[in-house]
Amino acid sequence: MKHIKIALIPGDGIGPEVVAEGVNVLKAIEQLDSDISFTFTEFPWGCEYYLEHGNMMDDDGIDRLREFDAIYLGAVGYPGVPDHISLWDLLLRIRKAFDQYVNLRPVSLLDPSLTPLKSKSEKNIDMLVIRENSEGEYAGAGDWLFKGKPEEVVLQTGVFSRKGTERIIRYAYEEARRSNRTLTSISKGNALNYSMVFWDQVFEEVGKDYPDVTTYSYLVDAASLYFVTHPERFEVVVTSNLFGDIMTDLGAGITGGLGLATGANINPEKTYPSMFEPVHGSAPDIAGKGVANPIAAIWSVSQMLDFFGEEKWGKAVLDTIKSMIGETANLTPDLGGKASTSEVGNRFVEKLTEKDKN
Repeated sequence: MKHIKIALIPGDGIGPEVVAEGVNVLKAIEQLDSDISFTFTEFPWGCEYYLEHGNMMDDDGIDRLREFDAIYLGAVGYPGVPDHISLWDLLLRIRKAFDQYVNLRPVSLLDPSLTPLKSKSEKNIDMLVIRENSEGEYAGAGDWLFKGKPEEVVLQTGVFSRKGTERIIRYAYEEARRSNRTLTSISKGNALNYSMVFWDQVFEEVGKDYPDVTTYSYLVDAASLYFVTHPERFEVVVTSNLFGDIMTDLGAGITGGLGLATGANINPEKTYPSMFEPVHGSAPDIAGKGVANPIAAIWSVSQMLDFFGEEKWGKAVLDTIKSMIGETANLTPDLGGKASTSEVGNRFVEKLTEKDKN
């Protein structure tokens, strides 16, 4: 039996509500498949924890998380806590400590009714964005000089190491080869004359080892245009930390919104735990109302299952999501339905169980 130990960090706002439904999906799979089991340990960390204790997580939090196979995160963010604190003291701290240098963000249209783009189908919008997740513009390097004075200067330094840049680009080439898809690099080499020129150079160098992979390279402004006008140009995409963050939210906009956006923070070598999360934020304005969309959180469960070699179940979860989209009455209000968060989760488990029996 394969046993997977999962650390739960439900977090803030709607995080606990959507994570609960993802956990129920995993428990249902455990009941359906005697070859796999899960254990869950919950940690109360997040912004509300910060307001009470003065820190986003316990001092020994990283050491405690180290013993798990995966981390399942709900959402982080709460009024009264600056965004840079919630990001750097929990999410980025975990990503960096566990060398989760690959961020996987599927941008896939589940149903034509979900996109604001005219005449685009599921075949037109189906890409995987591979975002560098450990350095780049989010390295935290820089300085704040002469603070509060007229000559005040702020420096924010992007860090692009040979190791960090090459490994994410090579990972993307491997994925493109494995899935027999094209690979597109997104950079800004014409303006960022050090970091992005270096990125483009490494992309070309690594590509010599993958002559079978068809490649393209776009400036980020042009890529933003083509995401909207010609999304079918993109299959596998690789880009830097900042550009990946922005482009994938644009991707969410053309595929149904953040309620359907998921992400995996991967340590491919499995030396450390990887982290799986919906990327919609904590949405404190609707927290506790039972209307949060749990589908992104459930999609992250599919990513988790794929990562642990349970592709059959990963596909079953994703297929069930796709079939759920056609049942408007069983969706949350953001997708035109009237169902509650738990009602969506319950219907999902019901459909997944029916699918397995058939």
